[in-house]
Amino acid sequence: MPGIPVQNDWSDITQAGKTERLGYPTQKPVALLERIVAASSNPGDVVLDPFCGCGTTVHAAEKLGRNWIGIDVTHLAIGLIEKRLRDAFPKVAFTTHGVPQDIAGARDLANRGREDKNYYFEFEKWALSLIAAQPGNMGKKGADRGIDGNIYFGKTHRAIVSVKAGDNIGVGMIRDLRGVIERERAEIGIFLTLTEPKKTMVAEAAAAGQFEMEGFEPVPRIQIVTIEDALHLRDRAVRLPARRDDAFKRAAREEDTRAQGQLDI
Repeated sequence: MPGIPVQNDWSDITQAGKTERLGYPTQKPVALLERIVAASSNPGDVVLDPFCGCGTTVHAAEKLGRNWIGIDVTHLAIGLIEKRLRDAFPKVAFTTHGVPQDIAGARDLANRGREDKNYYFEFEKWALSLIAAQPGNMGKKGADRGIDGNIYFGKTHRAIVSVKAGDNIGVGMIRDLRGVIERERAEIGIFLTLTEPKKTMVAEAAAAGQFEMEGFEPVPRIQIVTIEDALHLRDRAVRLPARRDDAFKRAAREEDTRAQGQLDI
């Protein structure tokens, strides 16, 4: 099937627009990667992106009927790519290697984090990705002032996430989280923990009361979510009214794969 000759002028492709942007720095437009993938491969070929960032290349490859392999070093990127692909291609099937798939894997990553801070930061970013929360400092190292992550809901509302990977957790951490949301004037606090909470912690969280928003059922102001629950329920483990997708925006659903003839390569 004849195609359109590739031109030197690609000015018809603009930067990723507002509806396409996911909130990840250096994001490229899908149209650009679609053109590159279509010009250099055939349907069924394997496309490799060893530094795939927010996943624009693998998105284009999936859309154009290619097999693909994407690699990135950070759980911030990997979590976003997983969410992007599931939003854009509801029936997509893929396997993610190198990230915890169960509670044993989560504990292994946490244990490595006790010896190497780099692993701890990766555990934190991975845990936040389970509930589709944005890292409080976008994954950069440094003081976080008790804000490991954020989730936005309603027009201007905010939930602050505190991630704990250790075994030694206690009621004081719930009080600390309550202090952070009061200082930051946030509406909700999420305590995301690898270890099951103690009864005193559950009672302290309940004492913080409910957050009410017109038109929605009240939700707990302090919510304790275990990593195990987050693994099974993902963002449904957190109860938020009118949750928004601008922590990392939802990728537009792709309806059809574009038809293309074979290239002579």
